[in-house]
Amino acid sequence: MGKYTRSNNFVVGFWVVFLILGLLGGVANSRDSKSPVAIALDHPIIFTQLPLGTDAQQKGSLAHGTLRADYGDGARLVKLSPDLSIQVLSEGFHSASDPEISFDGSKILFAGKRNAADNWNIFEMSSDGSNIRQVTRETMDCRSPGYQATFYTIVSSEPWYQLNFVGSKKEYTNEFGEGAVSNLYSCKIDGSGLRQLTYNLSSDKDPFIMPDGRLIFSSWQRAKLNRTASGRIVLLGINVDGTDLAPFCTDEGKRIKQMPCTTTNRLAVFVEADSVPWDGGGSLGSVSLRRPLHSYKPITKKTDGLFHTPSPLPDGRILVSRRSPDNSDSYGIYKLDPANGQYKLIYDGLGFHDIQAKSLQPRTEPDGRSSVVTEKDPLGKLYCLNVYTSDLENPEWLEKGSVKKIRILEGLPLRADQAEQNPPFHGIPPMAQRRILGEVDVSSDGSFNLVVPASIPIQIQTLDENGMALKTCNWIWVKNHESRGCIGCHEDNELTPENVLVEAIKKPAIELDIPPKDRRVVDFRRDVIPVIKAKCVSCHNMGGSIGPLYTFEVYKKLLGTDDSSSIGKYVHPGRARTSPLIWHIFGKNTSRPWDDKAGQDQMPRMSEDKSLQLTDQEKKVFIEWIDSGALFDGIVRQNNSSKK
Repeated sequence: MGKYTRSNNFVVGFWVVFLILGLLGGVANSRDSKSPVAIALDHPIIFTQLPLGTDAQQKGSLAHGTLRADYGDGARLVKLSPDLSIQVLSEGFHSASDPEISFDGSKILFAGKRNAADNWNIFEMSSDGSNIRQVTRETMDCRSPGYQATFYTIVSSEPWYQLNFVGSKKEYTNEFGEGAVSNLYSCKIDGSGLRQLTYNLSSDKDPFIMPDGRLIFSSWQRAKLNRTASGRIVLLGINVDGTDLAPFCTDEGKRIKQMPCTTTNRLAVFVEADSVPWDGGGSLGSVSLRRPLHSYKPITKKTDGLFHTPSPLPDGRILVSRRSPDNSDSYGIYKLDPANGQYKLIYDGLGFHDIQAKSLQPRTEPDGRSSVVTEKDPLGKLYCLNVYTSDLENPEWLEKGSVKKIRILEGLPLRADQAEQNPPFHGIPPMAQRRILGEVDVSSDGSFNLVVPASIPIQIQTLDENGMALKTCNWIWVKNHESRGCIGCHEDNELTPENVLVEAIKKPAIELDIPPKDRRVVDFRRDVIPVIKAKCVSCHNMGGSIGPLYTFEVYKKLLGTDDSSSIGKYVHPGRARTSPLIWHIFGKNTSRPWDDKAGQDQMPRMSEDKSLQLTDQEKKVFIEWIDSGALFDGIVRQNNSSKK
């Protein structure tokens, strides 16, 4: 009897020391040994274990440190119970990742593939790992699933539940040419009713449902080449049917924001960085759900380490993964308080990165949502109250009357097999090809009202008297039968507009429903080089005979970089007004007060010989070519877009 008592006391003492060491390590904000360490758990935790040394880790980040690599191959789903036992839930799968817990805590969605060569698809299982069923059976990779609340339309007899996920089509590459483009999709719980929600030619990822039933997600914005040649990643909000796209957290904080979640204290917490490693880790930042555009606060410092995949807990804290910034250790799971940045270690498994932790317990179901979207209507409405309402530092920079027209551009997805038709120069890939849907006059009060093709990526450009784009939005879209409106041109979305009936709304909407075959592309080889040969060669000895090689050499000279610019020496794709080539054509600096080089450099006007001066139409060719992306070979992309 005494022997049994001594043995029992030894075991109890061991666990006391074990827990004390774990707690002390957490309080000190430091990692313990590489053995699994845990503090007391109230509920099980579901998370992903990614083996160390996978291909993604060796590959590194993409797009000049903007994108995380595609990870998940060889990963598994596990459950950590309050008694510290570990259960592998994804037995029989080559790879399993991206767990999400149902609102009642009884089900788990995840992305998986049973064999190495399979596409990723979405599966659902019971919380104990039983009753696994496949939800999607798509030819694209389906990742990052999430449950949606009730969904209904005005003609439906009763609401139903849906889920959303990230879909990546391998036949199309993103705007940077590194990897497949990804967008958000939804379907019913049984996998039927597939619907594409976003149409970003760069990529959208990391959807998370907010308490009001809308989605917050990370969106790669490269359409304007701002914040470096690889663009930036911002947080946007959207309805669960793909309507009402709006900025959520964009310019405040660091250049790259991703992996958002919302807490029970009404904060949106996310991972942010100016350049990311292979896994996308970074510091933690937050904004309030009440005023997300103007409430940014950092939560952690660089010295606190790299954080990954935060998820909410009922008490306002979050589960989050963390590792050292020097890549000397693996990710472990922590409990962190966003109010003060303090974190405590929960678990760190040997030989794995432990990421994407979710607490297995019921949570509040978000608000349900209705929809007017119907695929029977191929069009949607797009209107604006006043293009002069903007986010410019000085509103007077955009003078009333300076906007004459708006131009609507359609973006064409780049097929992977055509990615080399427009090669990068100095490591900078070109922009996506655009087709011009049309130009329309702006009403005297700055309003417009249009009907446009639905469910395609488009951009709006406001134009001056020379047809040059003054402001350009990122990729947006109008869903089928949606009436999408904006207050102004990059306005502050947290402000309420004046209650006024604008001029454009008093009249029928202008239809820009142009058949795809009639949508105009301005092509360098077909449209620009003939003007250069006729008007420029006599003054500029560029070398080489007039032929295909000469044409390509001219293009390289115009797009080549110098020591002062990473965008272009003579041409800034997407911005004719700041391009020195346009300054030369007009004999003046055409940039605007909000541009970096406004008024700095001047350029002499091209030849005074009237026979060599450009006509208004020839000037328009250069302007439209640059403003629509300045690609070398747009015709190839246009022809291939019909294969979509």
